[in-house]
Amino acid sequence: MEENLRHQAVVEALRERPFLSVNELRDLVGVSAATVRRDIEKLAAAGRATKVYGGVTALDGALQQRPVALPFSDNRDIAVDAKRAIAAAAAELVRDGSQIIVHAGSTCFHFGVRIADRNVRVATHSMPLAAYLGEHGTCQVIVGGGDLHREPGLLYEAGGLDTDFFAQQFFVGALGVSAKGILESHPLLVKFVQHFADRANEVILLADSRKFEERPPSVALPLWRVARVVTDSGLSDAHRQMIEDAGVQLTIADPEVRP
Repeated sequence: MEENLRHQAVVEALRERPFLSVNELRDLVGVSAATVRRDIEKLAAAGRATKVYGGVTALDGALQQRPVALPFSDNRDIAVDAKRAIAAAAAELVRDGSQIIVHAGSTCFHFGVRIADRNVRVATHSMPLAAYLGEHGTCQVIVGGGDLHREPGLLYEAGGLDTDFFAQQFFVGALGVSAKGILESHPLLVKFVQHFADRANEVILLADSRKFEERPPSVALPLWRVARVVTDSGLSDAHRQMIEDAGVQLTIADPEVRP
């Protein structure tokens, strides 16, 4: 990763967390600890962050009111009815015998639970989903390798991401959704979404209606790259129109109807 991109990644990460250690930064940007320390010096000199013992902190007042991804264990139990309805509707789009990619996140987890016993081959880098499918499912499972990032619960290996892998469908979640596309705040999630979107025939976004009000800082994938959005009946008319104007197919799942 080039220096300016590393610096931007650090600044964005500090919007989520007030302190990042040298080891966390090393994992984030994929360089040596020595390079991380030099980056910290340059960020501090440029007035973009504050150097502290063992790492770096955000400048006073730099933490803005932006959407922050909650830990998976917390987020999984929020808007459960909507997420389960979305999962049920999305499961109807899966073709038996196909190979699919399921991304990280709580809505994708509920979707993975729904298809655990289907005749499909599921590729995922999500540790919570892989663990569930391994214990409770009968579908075939491919798990990506690399270092474990406990939040957002991903396995990641710098320098290579299954370049020969290909699938019929990529089911992806989002921290936010706008006319610009799928929005995220974590640099790793941005990288993963872009990588997997290039390795699937069809990108299907699973996002409950709350996500259309959130505005994380980074566009992970333009909206025109999404083939279909599956959301719940709380979607506003304005956001429905936004999806239609982008030429994206829309599936509305009603939590009161679907199990």
